[in-house]
Parts: sequence; C-alpha cells; structure tokens
Amino acid sequence: MIVFSVMTQLSIKPDTRRGGRIGSRLSVAGIFSHYQLPVFHFLLVAAALLLLGLAGCSTAPEKKDVVDLTWPPPPERARIKYLGSYSSQLDLGGRSSLKARLLGADPRGPAIQKPYGVTATDDGRRIYVADTKQAAIIVFDFDTRKVYRFQTDARGALRSPIEVRVDSRGRLYVTDPVRSRLFVFSPEGKTLFALGAREKLERPTGLALDESRQRIYVADRGAHRILVYNLDGEFQYAFGERGTGPEQFNLPINLAVDKAGNLYVVDFGNFRVQMFSPGGDFLGMFGEAGDKMGSMARPKGIAVDSDGHIYVVDAAFGNFQIFNRDGRILLFVGQMGHQPGQFWLPTGMYINAQDRIYVSDSLNARIQVFQYLPDKSGEGQ
Repeated sequence: MIVFSVMTQLSIKPDTRRGGRIGSRLSVAGIFSHYQLPVFHFLLVAAALLLLGLAGCSTAPEKKDVVDLTWPPPPERARIKYLGSYSSQLDLGGRSSLKARLLGADPRGPAIQKPYGVTATDDGRRIYVADTKQAAIIVFDFDTRKVYRFQTDARGALRSPIEVRVDSRGRLYVTDPVRSRLFVFSPEGKTLFALGAREKLERPTGLALDESRQRIYVADRGAHRILVYNLDGEFQYAFGERGTGPEQFNLPINLAVDKAGNLYVVDFGNFRVQMFSPGGDFLGMFGEAGDKMGSMARPKGIAVDSDGHIYVVDAAFGNFQIFNRDGRILLFVGQMGHQPGQFWLPTGMYINAQDRIYVSDSLNARIQVFQYLPDKSGEGQ
C-alpha cells in the first residue's frame, strides 16, 4: 500500500497529432482517366503503390505516444502513469493508409465511435470495448495487430451493449439494457447463455466477474437491485431495492470486484459507492453529491487496483478519483479536454491483473490507458 497526496489540475501541452484531419480518399484510376494516360502506365504505377503499401504494413511500428504524463506531477513520486490511447486500426500500426486509399477505404479501418464499457485480458494483449453507437463489441488485438468487430450469432445480436467483461477461458460477457439481457459468448461468438428472462431483468448495466468464487454480478439499473449468477448461468440470488439507506440503491450503474471478492457498487442516483463482502454483508459506503474534490456528480465506472484503492470515474468532472477503503480521497487524474490525460464524458473503467487502467473516453471516441505504480517500500496506505 502507498501514501497518496492530493494533486491539483495538470496543464498539458496541446497534442497536435489530434488536430490533423484525414484527407479525402484518393482514386488512382480517376487521376489517370482525368489526364488520359495509357492503361499500362496506370497498372504499373498502381501495382508499385500497392506493393509500397503492403511493405508499409509489415514494418509498421507499434504505436507510441510521445507525451510523458504522471500523477501527481514531479517532484512528487508518480502513482499513475499515462501509457497511451486507442481508437482505431491506425493505433496498432497494422494498416497502411496508402493501401487503404488505393482501395477506397477509410485508412483508420475499424474505429470506436461511442465507447461505454471496456475490459482487457490479464496480459493486456486484447482490449474489448462496448460501443453503444455501433451496437458492437470492438476488439483491439495486439498479437495480430488488428482491430475488428466481435461477431456474434443471431441469438446474441446486440442492440445497445453497455458493459463487457472477459474471463480466463476467453468467454465474453455483455449487458444489453435494450434487450434486457446479459449475454455470454464463446470466444468464437456463439451465444452460450442469454440471462435475465426468468429473473425479469429490466435494464442491466454494470457487470463484474469473480472467477475465484464462480460468480457473475449484474446491476439492474431499472429495478434498483444486484443479481448474482454462477459461471454456468444459474441464478443464485438478488438483493437491493430503491431507497437511500444502506443496501438500497437509486440507479446502480457500475460494479467492480477486488481480489478478496468484495463487491463495489456505484449507486449513481445516490452519488455514492456501496461495498459488500463476498457473502453479501454490507461493509460501508462513501460519497456525496457535490462539486468539490472527493464528492461525486455523475459517477460511472469503478475499479480496484492490487493494493485495494478504489477508482471512480466521474463524467461531470472529466476525471477519475482514487479513494481508500474509508472513502478518503487520495488522488484525482484528468480534467475536461481532448488531449492525453484529459476526458470528455468518461464512462467505463477496468483494471487488469497488471494494474493497467483502461478508461472509456466516450465523446473523444477513444480508450485511454494508464498504469498504477505501486509503492515497493511498503509505506503506509
């Protein structure tokens, strides 16, 4: 555990790379037709350009952001480090923009448009994004250097995916409040379970997995309750009702589980986080409505790092705040904006086994990635 110190907002130099715009699509055939050049010349040049594009694909470097951001800023010891952001195929360096333009395609390839939920494998080699605008799960695969839509069968056709999680077997779990279902897919996209009909799920949103205890937790925002299933899709129990007291909810929206199996619920309409033991016992709560540091305005995503610090995304503040178990604010990261480390309506969040922090930056149409830097000295909490 570590000692955090609260920081002030951090000014960031503009990132001119995001100011550029993709040029209009180029048609080689159109150019040759306009200038009435021989077809042989057209074929020769087009083939050369295509080979150049293919060569560019094979040697494209991994995406690396040039900014160096940490929180809190120097001279204090860094606790959170910015790693980069991902929005399209261009960020994996696996597609040639020249080749794409020759083929009349968007050089960005598949791109996220309005992300909400986000998750990643424990090794960080895949990122899964629930894109509400495209009604799809977008996958960033760092092994194949490809970005693609996760293809489901007809039974699991998504209407408005909100949250997504992946287990150690590669199974994908997706909540869809429009269809009032929790879908569980095989790695190949086959629908294994479509949960919620018998339990009358209304608007499932938040989702958390506890593989050690064989549990799936689902937040039903419409019914103000939490439902628990086992990993075979069998319903176990539900708890909660609408209200303002302990163990009552007003629009529970996002969930997280720590390594001890404790459950954390973002109680959106009550501007707080409630905590429960693996056995369902109420452990406490923190948070209140307000605009000062440590309060909450539009709490969304939640996650817990390896040292038990609790991270809460706030869409109104354009940041995520970090608390200890007593609800004391330790640090906040980000502000409104479009540059690295800034957010525009952030929503979902996930922390994987490597303490890598993934945040859906919704209106900036990207996933920003950070790293928690634990204190190796063992000082304090």
